[in-house]
Amino acid sequence: MSDELEALRESLRDFLATKSDARRVVDGDAAYDRAIWRQMAEQLGLQSLVLPGDYGGDGYGFAELRVVMEEMGRALLPSAFLSSVVMGASALVASGDATAQSLHLPALAAGDTTATFAVAEGAGSWDLDEIGTRADREGDHWTLTGEKSLVVDGATAELVLVVARTGAGPSLFAVTGDAEGLTRAPLRALDPTRKIARLTFAGTPAVLVGTDGGAGPVVERVLRLTEAALAAEQVGGARACLEASAVYARERRQFGRAIGSFQAVKHKCAEMLSRVELAQAAATEAADAVDSGDAAAATAVAHAVCSEAFMFVAAENIQVHGGIGFTWEHPAHLYYRRAKSSQLLLGGPAVYYERMLRRLGV
Repeated sequence: MSDELEALRESLRDFLATKSDARRVVDGDAAYDRAIWRQMAEQLGLQSLVLPGDYGGDGYGFAELRVVMEEMGRALLPSAFLSSVVMGASALVASGDATAQSLHLPALAAGDTTATFAVAEGAGSWDLDEIGTRADREGDHWTLTGEKSLVVDGATAELVLVVARTGAGPSLFAVTGDAEGLTRAPLRALDPTRKIARLTFAGTPAVLVGTDGGAGPVVERVLRLTEAALAAEQVGGARACLEASAVYARERRQFGRAIGSFQAVKHKCAEMLSRVELAQAAATEAADAVDSGDAAAATAVAHAVCSEAFMFVAAENIQVHGGIGFTWEHPAHLYYRRAKSSQLLLGGPAVYYERMLRRLGV
């Protein structure tokens, strides 16, 4: 990587080493530490990194965002970064609505507010044909009726960008977190470090973002960016598991020898390394493809490869650690939980394999 990207990685790693504390979120009720969220914006400028310069952003590309997501995944950082910057802000940018962008993006870039993107319904599919949430127009105003499931940070986001169906087709709407008729129910999830919620709309006032019936390209764009961002985060988490296993295999001794000298443990660590390196290559290719404007197949492949790699490495990390790896106090299970939740976030293996084959033209 360039010297600039290495410097970004080092500064972020140092910051997260002292600030990230997944256990505090797991044992408490907060979705994330808002003080750290503010520091991320004020000291490192993470929220503004890839947002447009016209709206308070720094205008960097996905190569920089990949580094940020890898380090956040490595530290298992509980934050609203994925939902706010990768999903919510990207939806606003993709909509092309200058009014909505000027209204919301500066606050997102400054870390003053958080956002999320609500698409999935029912079983969690992002298929626009399955959108049942309805938007009705009353004069110059819109209201939403329906339900969204599995909304990342849906219980805490100040701005919710919702895909709902109108007479013209799927459309994008902005809803404030305290809007009348909006009910937000936090869900008990497998991964306690990434909160999700069910949102119910009952005549909830909303503002159209972009054009009526124009949500299709927006959803596709956000989906590709989220695939690439999750892939990078999964690489960071997988590498953290690999490093933890290597350290433990060198330090833990049985029968007078480090367990890393045993062939079975050696094979596990070697296979973990090969999976991590393959995932790293896929995530890097996806980030480059996003910046070059040809991301369709690369991001789908990266999400599939990195999901499998993180699941494998997180499970093997528990095995290498033996009995202690199964305890609540050890972080190994938290990485496994993040691996599984990330694998399922955009529909799960059956869905993302179909998505990947479709984009490859198979």
